[in-house]
Amino acid sequence: MSVAQMFSDFVGNLAIGNAETISLRYSELTAALNKQFQDSESKTANTLQVGSFGRKTGINGISDLDMLYIMPKTKWGDYNKAGGQLSLLRDAKDAILKRYPTTKVKVDRLVVTVTYTNFHVEVQPVFEQDDQSYLYPDTKNGGSWKTTKPRAEMTAVADLDTKKNANLRPLCKMARAWKNKHGVGMGGLLLDTLAYNFLASTTDFDTKSFLYYDWMSRDFFKYLSELPEQTEYAAPGSRQRVKVKKKFQKKAKKTYKLCLEAIEAEHQKNVNDKWKKVYGRPFPASATVAKEAMAKSFAQSWDDTEEFIEDKFPVDIRESMQLDCEVKQNGFREFFLSDMLARRIPLMTKKSLRFEITDVSVSEPYDIYWKVLNRGDAARKRNCIRGQIIKDDGLMQRTESTSFRGDHIVECYCVKDGVVVAKNRIHVPINGEQNNDD
Repeated sequence: MSVAQMFSDFVGNLAIGNAETISLRYSELTAALNKQFQDSESKTANTLQVGSFGRKTGINGISDLDMLYIMPKTKWGDYNKAGGQLSLLRDAKDAILKRYPTTKVKVDRLVVTVTYTNFHVEVQPVFEQDDQSYLYPDTKNGGSWKTTKPRAEMTAVADLDTKKNANLRPLCKMARAWKNKHGVGMGGLLLDTLAYNFLASTTDFDTKSFLYYDWMSRDFFKYLSELPEQTEYAAPGSRQRVKVKKKFQKKAKKTYKLCLEAIEAEHQKNVNDKWKKVYGRPFPASATVAKEAMAKSFAQSWDDTEEFIEDKFPVDIRESMQLDCEVKQNGFREFFLSDMLARRIPLMTKKSLRFEITDVSVSEPYDIYWKVLNRGDAARKRNCIRGQIIKDDGLMQRTESTSFRGDHIVECYCVKDGVVVAKNRIHVPINGEQNNDD
C-alpha cells in the first residue's frame, strides 16, 4: 500500500458516520425554536451550524456539537434587561421541550444543552449584528452579552483550505485522531487553530496531496513540539481567544519521533502499524499484514481477548486525567512506578500494584472503565493476554499483581454522557524493557 493510498484511506475512515442523524437533530431543534420565536415551521431558517461540524473539521465520534439560533431583532428589547440572558435560555429550553418533551434538555451558563445518544448539541440563542458577529447571553454575575464571530472562523478555515490544496481540513481531522489516540485533552477549535497556523507558516504542502501526508504529519508534530508554552491562541478569522487546557508539547515531541520511525519504515510491511502508533485504529491496516494476522489466528494457541473502547463508545478526548501506580510487596509500599522507571529500577514479579486516578478534569457525573492488557511471549504462553474493558467499582482504583514478565498496559477511560472524553495509560514493564511507543 502506497503512502498516498494509506493516508487517503485514513482520511476516509475519519468521516463522520452519523452526519445524517446530526443534521436531522439540528433541523428538529431549528423547527422547535422557529415555532416559538418566529411562528414558522422552517427547519433551516435562522440557524447556523458552528463548531467542528460547521468548520467541516470534525471526525467520526464527534460528540460536542454547536448551533446558533438567530433570534428576531424585534425580541431584543424583551431580553436586553436585568435577568434577560437567563430568561432567553429558559425560553429556548421550554421551546425545545414543548416540541420534544422526552428529550434531555438543560440550561447551562451560556447555552441550552440538548443530550442525545452519543452526542449533545449546545444551542446558543444569539442576536446578529451588522458586522455578522453575534451577541450571546452569559448568565454569570447577573447576566451580560458577549460577542462571538463563528462566520469569520469558518471563512478563514475554508479559504486557507482552498489555498493549501485542500490539506487543512484533513490535517485538522488527523490531529483529532491523534489526540484521541494519545489522550491529549484539546478542544476542536484549538486543534484547528494550530493546524491553521502550521500550514499558514509553510509553503511546503501548497501543491501536495496524500503522497506527502507522511511528511506533513512529521512537520506538524515537530511544529507543535517546538511551540512555546502559552495559555491561549487567537482563532483564525475571529482572533478570539482559544484557551489551552493542558500542555501538549511533550506528547507532540513523542509523536514526532514516531513519525520519523514510520517514514523510515515506508517500504516495510509493518509501516501501517507504525502509523497506527501515531493515529490509532482509524489508520488502515496493511492488507498483507491483515491476511497474515488472520492466518496466524487460526494457528495460535492463545485467545485474543482484547477489547477496544472505540467499539463500545464514541471517543472524543477533550479533557485530561492522570494515573499513578503504587508498587507494594508484603503490604508495604516500595515505590511509585513512575519513580522506578525514572531511576531505571527494574520491576520484578510478585509485587502488588495499585493503580489510581489522581486527577480528572471532567465534571461529575461520569463513569470510569479499566483495561488491563498483558503482552509478550509469557502472556501468550499462559493464554492470558486479557484486555477486557471493565467498569470501575466506584473506588477509582484497580489492584493488580506482577505475575509474569512482559510489557503490560493498564488503560483508564472516563465516559460522560456515553462518550469517552478523557483517557490515560500506564506501561508496566515487568522485569524487562519498556515499550511505551503505542
